[in-house]
Parts: sequence; structure tokens; C-alpha cells
Amino acid sequence: MHRSIILFICCSLIHVAAAGYHIIGGEIYYAFIAMNPDGTYKYQITLKLYRNADFTCGEIQGCLDHFEDPVPVNIYTSGGSRVVNARLLFIKERYPLRDTLRNPCLAPRAQNLEVAIYRDTLSLRPIPGGYYVVYQRCCRGEKLANINNSEHEGSTFYCMIPGTESRPTNKSAFFAKDAAIVICANMPLYYDYSASDPDGDSLTYSLCSALTGGASRNEAASANPPPYNNVVSYKSPYSGSNPMGGTPQVSIDNNGFLTGVPPKEGQYVVSVCVTEFDRRTGKMIGTHHKDILLTVFNCNTKITAGFPPTLQNCVPDPDLSVLMPNTSNAGYTSTYYWDFGDGTDTLVTDKAVFRHLYPDTGQYVVKLVVNRGLACTDSTTGIVSNYPGLKGDFDVTGYCKGDRILFDDKSIYTYGHITDRRWDLGLTGDSVISRAYGAHVSHNYEHGGVYTVSLILYTDHSCVATVTKDITIYEVFPFAGNDTILAKGQPFTLHASGGEFFAWTPPDGLSNVNIADPELKWNEDVTYILRVSNSQGCVGYDTISIKYYTGPDIYVPNAFTPNGDGKNDLFRFIPVGITEYNYFRIFNRWGQEVYSSTDFRQGWDGTYKGQPAPVDTYIWILEGKDFTGKTILKKGTVTLVK
Repeated sequence: MHRSIILFICCSLIHVAAAGYHIIGGEIYYAFIAMNPDGTYKYQITLKLYRNADFTCGEIQGCLDHFEDPVPVNIYTSGGSRVVNARLLFIKERYPLRDTLRNPCLAPRAQNLEVAIYRDTLSLRPIPGGYYVVYQRCCRGEKLANINNSEHEGSTFYCMIPGTESRPTNKSAFFAKDAAIVICANMPLYYDYSASDPDGDSLTYSLCSALTGGASRNEAASANPPPYNNVVSYKSPYSGSNPMGGTPQVSIDNNGFLTGVPPKEGQYVVSVCVTEFDRRTGKMIGTHHKDILLTVFNCNTKITAGFPPTLQNCVPDPDLSVLMPNTSNAGYTSTYYWDFGDGTDTLVTDKAVFRHLYPDTGQYVVKLVVNRGLACTDSTTGIVSNYPGLKGDFDVTGYCKGDRILFDDKSIYTYGHITDRRWDLGLTGDSVISRAYGAHVSHNYEHGGVYTVSLILYTDHSCVATVTKDITIYEVFPFAGNDTILAKGQPFTLHASGGEFFAWTPPDGLSNVNIADPELKWNEDVTYILRVSNSQGCVGYDTISIKYYTGPDIYVPNAFTPNGDGKNDLFRFIPVGITEYNYFRIFNRWGQEVYSSTDFRQGWDGTYKGQPAPVDTYIWILEGKDFTGKTILKKGTVTLVK
């Protein structure tokens, strides 16, 4: 018992902390099972709860979008005294409920609910007045059409076990049908919502008020004793007896049939009460109620047949069968009548695409009729131009930058003739150059890379097809190295790059003319031609000039003219056989350093601090090492002449 009390307290705390926003209906009922040896009666208690399966909490604080398990139920005497601590009921079954409007003249609309069935047994000693078994919970579903602030409105579901003055061995009536009910606004409702009674008692029906959950409409869980007469806050003009309005109003007859014409779309809570009477004595045994959800949709639909005005069958396969699309706007169970224009027709019940085999090529007038024979019908016609077999293709000859790349159309058309060919050669930024026409075209690509080439085909039967391919233009980047000055007898290695295969000419002084890095042993000025190629056959050329001086040494001029005429504008040294440069510095007559560098290719341009230096004589000093490791130090003067 102590463990049960702790579990109940924990569950109660959980209930208080969370808002429901999810229960949209339910009922609780009992059934006498047997008499226990101690004189108590054993009953089975069943609680059914319903939630909107399409509802999710999102960012709603404390919201629930699932069934709680377990839930507490409370037992009171008819006088309002609590009998035992709350009993926890666990879910025994859970399954979805879905209803979809099935009418060829209406839009397909659906409602998705879920039901959870909690069940357990309890033993009670029969007493005068009997017992109330009650489940109370906040909150109902969001934005219900007939209840104010429904997400904070509670629910009370209870059943009354008869006392000794009545029939404590009774099995109560209950609503056996679980359904998600969807109906259309301004259309007649006729729904069987009758209850079952295991004892065969006489039943009468009425619409009654839905009960809120306890005294406070904002508390999550309640434990209030009977009587239970606090009703939900209905929006005007709705009430328990008029839950949906309409002309005529929605009502229930004594056979349990809901009828009426609901006028507005929305979700409505309808509470149905069934009262059972003993057939032998005519005495009332009790009243049982259930909250149900009725969803009303605006079902206005404009039935429209949909088929293309012209359907070109231009597929590559020369198959004469045609895919027949259906873009109609129609009801849930509409029918579609097809007249294919070739003397055949068919009737289908869905919009799935299917193939129709025509006996020959040609143009056929197709007619599509939605709901033929009904008041909500529509039809349309279109032309099927059946000339298939247009297969586009082209060949490419050539791979290299600088070569003429040839494009040859290899397209075929089984049931017609190709009348025009238009090419896009994939050149960005110049649409004129990128266009070409004819069966055979060519182009010289100036850069390597991947180009997307398209061929558009036009035919005598108005078929158009496009074939696209990515082509790769390869190129090499020949580089033989920078022109070099060497000292006679100085060893040197050439370094070529830019391809896969290399060839040097002439062979004079080279260790191997077919490698990228041959050793050079020579003492005369020479210019080598480098041929670079790749596996695709692309070729490129570069040259390198080698000059030989007596050395090793460093040659420095004694004057320069930085006047911008392109001749002798830089003062720089010429190294011969020098492999390492420590410094090259220039000073004015006051000892100020005006230039410093270790790169012999640059040189001084005759400026100091961004301004032209004056005509004068300057002192220079440089140091380096030759290929033998010997340090060479030189000093001198240079005259800046304008």
C-alpha cells in the first residue's frame, strides 16, 4: 500500500506540472464480474480517451502530445466520501482512428485520431447509493469550435455503480463504436452512434453538456467528489443540447442516430448521454455519457478535368504506347472516363499514370470525363501527337586545347526527320561564340577544362529533344625554366614541368633528352627547346637559354639611367656561377642605405623612400658564394645618370 501511495503522489505531481492540450473526448464505464468470497463485488473499469493524432506540441511549454500512462481514477460514495486512494489505470490497447470523406463530388479531407484504452479491476462492497468512479483532467484540444479557451478547459468522465437499492450487479451501457467522424458543412449528417448494453436494458439517448475537469478550469489534474455538474464554457450560441447549430440542428434520436446539417467548419465536442432502464421493472439504472469529436470541413470542390492541350510523345524508344497524365481536381472516389481517340476507351477510379498503346503514329483527340453521369462532372480534350523514337546523341573528336574539336551529330528519329540542330558549346560569357548550327561543327577551345555541350534537335513533328554531355579539354603547361647564366665548368640540372612526357633538343651536353630533369655539362651558349605532352596527346613547347661566362664571378655595371625609357633603368649585378647571395646594398655619399636585396633579378630603380634619387655617385657592396663554396666579396661605385 505504501508503494502505491508513493506512485500515486508522483503521478499526481506529473499531472499538475503539465498542460494537456490533447484530450478531445472519452468515456468511463464498468461491468460487474463476480462476487468475491469476502462478500465484495468485483468490477472491471474501462476508461477510453481520445486525442488528435495530428497535433504536436512544438514549443508550447508543458504541453503533452501523447497519452499519459498510467492515469489516476478516484472512487467516491454517492455522498462524496473518498473510498480508497486513487487507482492507477494502465494502457491496455492503443490504436489509430482515421476517417476520410469518400465522395466523388467532394474534396478528400481526413481526420486522424488515436484512442487509448485503460482497464483494471477493483472490488467494492455493495452499499446504498453506490459509487462514483471518476477521471478528471485538464486540458482539451486546441481551438475547438464550440468551447471557449478549450486548451485550458478540463474534462470529467465518470460512471455510477448502482447501490443495493438498485442493481449493483449491473453492466453499464457503453459506446462500442470508436471512430473519427468527418462531415461536410451544409450537408446532411446521418451517423449511427448507438450504445451497447450487455444486460439488454432499454436505452434512451440525448445530447448533454460536456463536463469540465474539477472546480478550476486551469488545474491539470483534479480529484473532486460528486456531484459533477460543472459544464464547459460553450461559445455562443452553442450549448450541450445544441453543440453544433445547423438547420435543422444536430440532434440524436432514441435509436442513437445523429442527424442535422452543421453549417460551419471546425472541430466540435459533442457529449452524448445514454440512460438505461430495467426492462422488467422500468426503473432507471443510470446515465452514462461520452464526449466525442466531430470534424466539419468545408467540402466545396470545383471538379475540373485535367489533361494537356497537346501531349507530344517524343521519347527515345520507338514504342507507340503513351503515358496518360491526369491532373484533374476531383473528389475522393471520383471516376475517370477516357476516350483515346483511336476507337477505344476505359474507365478508371484513380489518377495514377498509365500507358495506352496506340495502333500507329499520328495525332489523336483524347477526351477525359470526370464523374461521367453525375451532377459534379467536367470534361476536357487534348491532342496526343504520337511520333516517338527521337534519340539524341553526338560524338566528340579531339581532346586538346588549341586543337580543332569536332562535334558530329549521331541522332536518329524513327518516325520522322530532324529538321534543325542547334549547339551550345559550353562557353560562358559569350553566347554568340558558344552557338553553332548543323550536323557537324567544330571549335578551338582556348583554355582547358570541363565544358557542358548541348545539342537541341527539332523535327518535322514538333518534337524537341536535348542531349547534353560534359567534355574535358586537356592542356599542358610547358615550362623549361628561367634563362640562366653559368660559369664555364659549372654543373647544372634542368627542371621541366607542365606535362607527363618531356623531350629536349638539341641533345648537346644533356645526360638524357627524354626526362624532365637532365644533367647539363656544357661550356657554350645554347638554347634548348622543350616539348611537353600528356597521355591524351596534347603538346606544348617552351625554351630556355643558357649563357656561359668566365667565372665564377659577379659582374656589376658602373652606371645606369632610371629615366623610364626601358633601357638600363635598373642597377643590378650579373652573377656567374654564384649559388648563394648574402647581401647587395647601396649607400649614398652620406652613408645612408638606399637599397638592399638578395635577388639579382630585381635591382635598384633609382628611388629612395618613394622619391627619385638625385644624380650622384653611389657606393655598393655585395657578397655571395660560388658553386665551389668560395665566398666572393665585391665593392664599387655606380653613377646614377638622368
